[in-house]
Amino acid sequence: MPGNAGTVPVVDSRSATREFLTTRRARLTPEQSGLPVFGARRVPGLRREEVALLAGVSVDYYTRLERGNLSGVSDNVLEAVARALQLDEAERAHLFDLARAAGPARRTRRGSAQHRVRPGVQRILDAFNAPAYVRNNRRDILAANTLGEALYSELFRDPVRPVNPFRFVFLNPRAHDFFPDWDRTADDAVASLRTEVGRNPHDRGLSDLVGELSTGSDEFRTRWAAHNVRFHRTGAKRLRHPIVGELDLTFEAMELAADPGLSIVTYTAEPGSRSAEGLNLLASWTATLQHEQTISATDQA
Repeated sequence: MPGNAGTVPVVDSRSATREFLTTRRARLTPEQSGLPVFGARRVPGLRREEVALLAGVSVDYYTRLERGNLSGVSDNVLEAVARALQLDEAERAHLFDLARAAGPARRTRRGSAQHRVRPGVQRILDAFNAPAYVRNNRRDILAANTLGEALYSELFRDPVRPVNPFRFVFLNPRAHDFFPDWDRTADDAVASLRTEVGRNPHDRGLSDLVGELSTGSDEFRTRWAAHNVRFHRTGAKRLRHPIVGELDLTFEAMELAADPGLSIVTYTAEPGSRSAEGLNLLASWTATLQHEQTISATDQA
């Protein structure tokens, strides 16, 4: 929910590395890592020397890494640190992205946020019988089929273009009604944005988006500070649509090989489920609305 303007975090790879490794270390206990415990402990999670032991590097070397200096670190060491901290797939990839960012500055790894969708891609969207849209690495919705616009009609109500789900989640109070599992949606949104920033640390558009959300939302700032990351390739989504009610959907994101940074996202429901009936009702409602608009346009001609 919107909050008072605060300090806008700088997308800085060195500080991001330091905080990422520190937070990952703090969540692990010696018992989880198979280490013996002797006496009282003054810090949460593992100590630096324990991570160094698990990773097979010196304490001084690991301390250098945790201070944000990943320049020149080998893949073998990164893999060892990932194992020691029990990183999942998204976290491991994020660590490698941070290491790449520590090298010579580049503008982006996957290209800046694109804003154009080729006509052929739009035709693919229109051929789908399911809600679908194209997004860029900022999660801007650049194009959608009719059912995709109908599904996300609450987002398209806002006049700002391109539509951005992150802005809607954190800056629009209607988001709490539209996403019944708002906390989970917010957590996933920030984690996926943190992942994208790790891939493209020099992308000004991503940096500006993080700054805008940080300035406008206490909820975003709190989650951003947690340094959680996740992929946003597939998963479940629950929506409370104003026309057809609650929908439990699954989504798939498919990257467009010819358009780096762009992905097609589609939504489906379990066949025979109440949510599938809801999507069918939404499609019928949308078709009826289009038919009425066509007749109105014809009468006015």
